[in-house]
Amino acid sequence: MKLNLIATALVVSTSLLAQAQEPSQAASKPVSRADVKAEARAANKAGQIARGDCEVSTGSPSKSTKSRADVSAEAKSAVKTGAIARGDCEAPPLAAETKSTKSRAEVKVEAQAANKAGAIKKGDAP
Repeated sequence: MKLNLIATALVVSTSLLAQAQEPSQAASKPVSRADVKAEARAANKAGQIARGDCEVSTGSPSKSTKSRADVSAEAKSAVKTGAIARGDCEAPPLAAETKSTKSRAEVKVEAQAANKAGAIKKGDAP
């Protein structure tokens, strides 16, 4: 019981001391809403207001010197060469596509011959 009384007295005394150290609201001049908005606008223009969680330089954003078509062509070539990662993990670059020299009919005949010879497995059996 005495411990609770001592703890309560300690909390009350620290809160009274904290209030005594803060400047009184009545003593300071009230600021109008327009003044606050003007200050915020000026701070935002000066780059003093943080945006998001990342720290970003306050320098002016640079304009691109390339056209949209140039950037698109550069991105396509980077994807073809494998310079741009695909997904979250390190995926191997895509293999170069090879065009078949056989016609569709030739491939069908070859598949039927392989099927008759038993070279193509059927079902899930090993």
